[in-house]
Amino acid sequence: MSDQHTWSEDLAILQSLKDDLLVTNTDGIIVRATEKTGQIYDVDTKDLIGKSVYDLEKEGLFTPIVTPMVIKERKKITVVQTTNKRKKLLVTGIPVFHPNGELIFIVSYSHDVTELINLQHYLQVLEEDIERVKSELDMLRNKHLHADGIIANSEEMKNVIDTALRVAEVDATILLLGESGVGKSHIAKFIHNHSGRAKGPFIEVNCGAIPDALFEAELFGYESGAFTGANPKGKMGLAELASGGTLFLDEVGELSLINQVKLLKMIQEKRFFRLGGTREREADFRLIAATNRDLEAAVIEKTFREDLYFRLNVVPITIPPLRRRTEDILPLIQYFLSQFEQKYNRKRTLDEAVIHRLIYYEWKGNVRELINVIERLVVTSSSPVVTVDLLPEYINRRYDQPLFDVHENRPLQDILDHVERQVLLKAKRTHKTTVKMAQALGISQPSVVRKLKKHGIT
Repeated sequence: MSDQHTWSEDLAILQSLKDDLLVTNTDGIIVRATEKTGQIYDVDTKDLIGKSVYDLEKEGLFTPIVTPMVIKERKKITVVQTTNKRKKLLVTGIPVFHPNGELIFIVSYSHDVTELINLQHYLQVLEEDIERVKSELDMLRNKHLHADGIIANSEEMKNVIDTALRVAEVDATILLLGESGVGKSHIAKFIHNHSGRAKGPFIEVNCGAIPDALFEAELFGYESGAFTGANPKGKMGLAELASGGTLFLDEVGELSLINQVKLLKMIQEKRFFRLGGTREREADFRLIAATNRDLEAAVIEKTFREDLYFRLNVVPITIPPLRRRTEDILPLIQYFLSQFEQKYNRKRTLDEAVIHRLIYYEWKGNVRELINVIERLVVTSSSPVVTVDLLPEYINRRYDQPLFDVHENRPLQDILDHVERQVLLKAKRTHKTTVKMAQALGISQPSVVRKLKKHGIT
């Protein structure tokens, strides 16, 4: 009676559980099971008692079975089990030992993870779709950028383009910063072309090229008889010409303090008078300014007005020099080579040694200097293949000189990048494969590939 009472109590406890619970002996025979177990496997729980889990697996009720795994390992085991209804169960088997150490039962419980696994699969597919879309967007983006004549393979230049696209949507004033020749006017046109004013005019004003005395007349225009030598009919100023579009003030840091005051007044009030005129005119344009000067230093030196600086510096965008855009050099070479081949109707191929020297060169004149060199090579080459003897002498000389001078005022990262590039170029000339390069340099082959890509070496 005592044994029967214990059995009844055990059974009552098992049946009171809301979770799936199944007990087998060491032969795999099911001796206990809760109602939940039957529901999970879509069978009557009573029909499971006395059955062998080995036979049930053969019948296809579920697979794999955890019992033999627990018997073999004598420890807790967890597996993902599939039922005949294509459910996915996370099944955990636990060994139960007699006080003498003998294994007597295997208790298993499960959780239905079908939805979780399906969700995981869905997320995986979604991630793959997202990656594909991102890839397609990158391809479209690069195609679009190339159509605008912009190369942005480097992370720094990608950030510039991303910022430019974001601010193009609004009419905020933009200040483009960067060394001479980095392409500030190109970025200004890019912003204009992607703005709501794209159908309007893009008026570029080189503030450094206009004589100081003529700046007001050029920017605001003048009325008939405003000054000696003026057009008898008067003249519309550049600000009016830019109405409905973009006014781009290049080299704004070159303006005199007097003209800075006049520009500031127009920016603040959005109104102005033509020189010699009495009728106030409105200025409806989006303002983009650019400079290669350090305007903060100019403000401290009192050569640039602080109030104008803050008016212009609403959204500053710094365009990196070409020497920090090593991933962009080779694509830029290929782009401009193609442009000048079409312009001059000449098919030209750059010798590998020429490409190496162009990539190695510092390009202090940035993209503008690169354009000039590529055009020169296309024009002066009498052969379809351009060789190093046609390169400007200063590029060949720089290539053969030591990589850097310790007295040069250059950032450490620039020096390290140049050293790394030179080492890679020499290794590539000596060794034909990236595997051999890696062996010679004492680094992994993937590292070599990554560094070659970083420096634009093909």
